[in-house]
Amino acid sequence: MNGLQRAVLWALGLLERYRYIKFGIVGASGTVVNLAVLHFGHEFLFNEIESGYNKPYFSLVLAIALATLNNFTWNRLWTWSDRVKTLEAGEAQPVNLRVLSREFGQYVTASAFGSGMQYVLTLLLSGSMDYRLANIIAIVAASVSNFLANDRWTFKRHRD
Repeated sequence: MNGLQRAVLWALGLLERYRYIKFGIVGASGTVVNLAVLHFGHEFLFNEIESGYNKPYFSLVLAIALATLNNFTWNRLWTWSDRVKTLEAGEAQPVNLRVLSREFGQYVTASAFGSGMQYVLTLLLSGSMDYRLANIIAIVAASVSNFLANDRWTFKRHRD
């Protein structure tokens, strides 16, 4: 491997690390959305339903759904914007809705495992700690699998 090839591989690695940082920032915004919705839902919106169980069943489902929508939107617009623009470059406007629907479906599918892991871990951990802290720990555990799945499938590089 010559010096130029090493430099290109190093630059690509740096770009991927930068992309993961962007993914992390988007994930942090999703965490804020998740925690805000979880708290609002558990303390106010679903208070009558969830107060007897002391666990955030319905609130957690709503929090995960809205955080997923937030994260998909920002990851598409920012984290993987270079790949999205490449994909849509030669397509007509009506096709964009089809592309967006397919990407969202793939994003949701790719994130389903992480969301399931987050849900189960939050419920398990909330028996021994505050449900908000349990949720943060579960989100961190799920983030790595979500990044890899979305980087390799939802927003994969398209070769000519």
